Amino acid sequence: MNKLQKIILVSLLSTAGLSWLLSTFQPDMMNIMNTYNPILIALFTASWTAGMAAMMFPAIVPMVLLYNKIVTNKQSESSEVITQPKFDHIFKVILFIGMYLVVWTLTGIGLLLGWSVPMNSLVRFHEDNVPGLIFGGILIISGIYQFTPLKNKCIGYCESPLSFFMRRWKNGIAGAFKMGLYHGLYCLGCCWPYFLIMVALGWMNLVWMGLFSIIIFGEKIWSKGIWIARSVGIILIILGILSSLGLIILYDNMMVMNNQNNTEEKMRMEDKENASVSKDKSELGKKPVMPHGMNM
Repeated sequence: MNKLQKIILVSLLSTAGLSWLLSTFQPDMMNIMNTYNPILIALFTASWTAGMAAMMFPAIVPMVLLYNKIVTNKQSESSEVITQPKFDHIFKVILFIGMYLVVWTLTGIGLLLGWSVPMNSLVRFHEDNVPGLIFGGILIISGIYQFTPLKNKCIGYCESPLSFFMRRWKNGIAGAFKMGLYHGLYCLGCCWPYFLIMVALGWMNLVWMGLFSIIIFGEKIWSKGIWIARSVGIILIILGILSSLGLIILYDNMMVMNNQNNTEEKMRMEDKENASVSKDKSELGKKPVMPHGMNM
């Protein structure tokens, strides 16, 4: 491993570590997931992007290091090493990583605006098992996806960087842009169920982020990562069935918050009614009682 590769490795892992630290200060995701407020959406985007860097950067280290090595070898075999500054090499690596992260950032915004806010508004006031059926369905679909050919294809490119570059290699800065985009899309195709679950069920906390990052790391680094994916798929299907039947509640934090809001609203209405009744009684008690036969 040469000096530049060491710098890239340290930079990726340091960024991931810093992102984990920043994730401990994330805003209240449940409030964000219930509104289209632009400021809250911006906070979500920043927090989500930091979370993606924390969760995904350790897993893409082999891909980035191989890309750097291929770029170095190609430059040494051409006149680029003389006519182009060294900054061009570094910029390509940064662009490759940056486009990968852009794919995940846009995915998070899409999940928030296209799924989480509308769905939370739909299930907010339901007290029956409708949310259980919805979220159970999400888990079942996510679990079944782990056994599909598309999942198998995407995870194959993620766990085998050489196969990815043999199929998608493009030269130059435009190539770095396109390959970073393709890598992000393959990674999205591999891992989207985990992040849909995190957003849909409100599991945007360090515990679930840590668990899913371990699963993703195992899928991408281990040559038999598809078996991790399928094992997780079985668990998701089982949890989805139990949730659909109302035997377990996996969305408790979100629904408790909403139920608490409804309960608090009812309590405030009851307090107002009681206060109004008490006021009427008090005014009635203060009204002077006139002797019989006398009028005011």
